[in-house]
Amino acid sequence: MLALTKGCYRVRTAATEDDLRAALRLRQLAFHPDSPDSDASLDRDSFDSLCTHVLVEDLRDGQLVGCFRLLEIREAAQIGISYSAQYYDLAPLTAFPGPMIEIGRFCIHPDRHDPDILRLAWAALTRHVDAQGIALMFGCSSFRGTDQDRYLDTFAMLKADHLAPPEWRPGIKAPQVFAFGAQVRRRPDKRRGLQMMPPLLRTYLMMGGWVSDHAVIDTRMNTLHVFTGLEIRAIPDARKRLLRAVLA
Repeated sequence: MLALTKGCYRVRTAATEDDLRAALRLRQLAFHPDSPDSDASLDRDSFDSLCTHVLVEDLRDGQLVGCFRLLEIREAAQIGISYSAQYYDLAPLTAFPGPMIEIGRFCIHPDRHDPDILRLAWAALTRHVDAQGIALMFGCSSFRGTDQDRYLDTFAMLKADHLAPPEWRPGIKAPQVFAFGAQVRRRPDKRRGLQMMPPLLRTYLMMGGWVSDHAVIDTRMNTLHVFTGLEIRAIPDARKRLLRAVLA
């Protein structure tokens, strides 16, 4: 169970139907901001029942300020049950050594911009990874909207420096993709590339993460997303110390 309190924020596992509904409502606000505010339009799917849902709350007012879900995969051969496997050919990763977790629907309340929210969420994940002996974290990192031209500098950066090792690299499965690994030939403007990069993806890459060589065009979620993996052994020692310092 994930549980961590630091300063004015608390991370905890959802324990009731009301907790889950609050997470679904925050996801709706983050991923479908123009949808009606009703139970019928909550962001939910069939994977919610398989996952552990994690909440980040502001203790000052009780508001839910962040959430994510995680799916435990104890054996790599079971990676096909993951959300990501709908969109990516993950056959190469069935040979990956060690337990995995898939992180999904990671979002922060759009009105909250305190970096401590994301920092505490990562610290709680660090504790869980340590306790469970996780070898790989993975998920889909989303760009808002489906206009690939808007993010060309970011995709050029990903191609140049952050592609998955060939032995783990996911193949194409979704019907609509932007194969930036083959199609982007520009030299990236790194300043603009970082500016347009989703904060969660930036965090993964700072810790040594890697991505697929293509982005899935997801019209239902109105996003482009890349498969993102983080091998725990590859996280720099300095970064590990920073994350664990939050737990002290």
